[in-house]
Amino acid sequence: MTTATSARKRTTYMLNMGPQHPAMHGVIRLQLELEGERIVAVDTEIGYLHRAFEKHAESETWNNVVPWTDRLNYVSPLINNVGYALAVESLAGIEVPERGQYIRVIASEISRITDHLTCVGASAMELGSFTVFLYLIKAREWLYQLVDNLTGARVTTAFTRVGGVKGDLPPGFEEKVLAVFKDIRAAIAESDTLLTKNRIFMDRMEGTGVISKEDAVAYGITGPFLRSTGVPYDVRRAHPYLVYDRFDFEIPVGTVGDNYDRYLCRLAEIEQSMRIVEQAFKQIPAGKHSLEPHEIKYAYELEDMGKHGDTKLIEKYAAKVDQTLDGMGREAFGDIKAADRAVTLPAKEQTYTNIEGLMNHFELVMWSWGIKIPAGEGYSAVEGGNGELGFHLVSDGGDGPFRARCRPPCLYIMAALPKLLVGSMIADVVPTFGSVNMIAGELDR
Repeated sequence: MTTATSARKRTTYMLNMGPQHPAMHGVIRLQLELEGERIVAVDTEIGYLHRAFEKHAESETWNNVVPWTDRLNYVSPLINNVGYALAVESLAGIEVPERGQYIRVIASEISRITDHLTCVGASAMELGSFTVFLYLIKAREWLYQLVDNLTGARVTTAFTRVGGVKGDLPPGFEEKVLAVFKDIRAAIAESDTLLTKNRIFMDRMEGTGVISKEDAVAYGITGPFLRSTGVPYDVRRAHPYLVYDRFDFEIPVGTVGDNYDRYLCRLAEIEQSMRIVEQAFKQIPAGKHSLEPHEIKYAYELEDMGKHGDTKLIEKYAAKVDQTLDGMGREAFGDIKAADRAVTLPAKEQTYTNIEGLMNHFELVMWSWGIKIPAGEGYSAVEGGNGELGFHLVSDGGDGPFRARCRPPCLYIMAALPKLLVGSMIADVVPTFGSVNMIAGELDR
């Protein structure tokens, strides 16, 4: 296109970057207006991964929404699980036992580390540092194995329940986590050595994608992107939830608000998350002891005992279940779930051995029965990997949300993307977009 100016004619041209471009992850289209290689205008097109999360939620029961939250930010799904559960519990006035709250914190911070490892590693790879990508994704894999051990799944965890969590910490979980943290700190140190003072990396990151703190606040940006401008806003500190007010941790902030500051903030936040988890393990209230092998029976054995009226023997045994149901037995029930039959599923021993427990379970999982949350509406937020992740829920007293609305943190950063890119070069799009940490499931919902 040709634009006339008072002195001369300026020629610009349009260039589509994405959605097929590798750096656009297949889900974002940038229409760039270029003068040479300099960007003079940007139009951002989103919506390539719209999944109708909010409408799906409105057609489900309260607990059945939890698996949908996994797919929002699928790099840190446990934080989504916790955020949604807290929103429902705030409507219902449900208090989760302390041990359950600590387990939620541990799960959330492990998930935050996987999010930051992915963002830093992928951004480094897109700038040519494939070695750092391999180091950090290997570190993420160690954490995924821990998440699998805790929840029974690596990515789509569906770990929380209204009133608690799916199950207690598995045996030896603390020791496994602390051992993995040692290896993660070594991987971070290696990556720091390779990147932080690397002249090529710094040339691509310093002074690019700059946003002022005033603009960041005006756009509603939160998370590491906001903190890179020097604003120390963190939901965990500003509006403490769960037991975050009991931990000693720092909020890393930058000064310039450029891509380099955002890289440094995320790297520092990984260490702070590990500090929180280590403190949580020291503070967490003790749970019930692990049962001896002879105290455990398979579900079908318990069912047969119930049919034969061996009720005294039933009280002696715990149910043996597969990994996806692990931790849902009687021995940990009171420590991780609210003591309210109207909202929490009964222990597996009750479900398997008596009609009252089976009916209680049946009613809670069936449509038009289920959990009844009092009519009303409310908003609850947690600190997600990208910033403030909020859920606004409306209840009409039924067994599922009447209206659901998600506040996705990276949407506001994407709204500011043209401001970050105008005046920069085409090559600057890659590090700037990488520092946004755009997750399409969260962005498009």
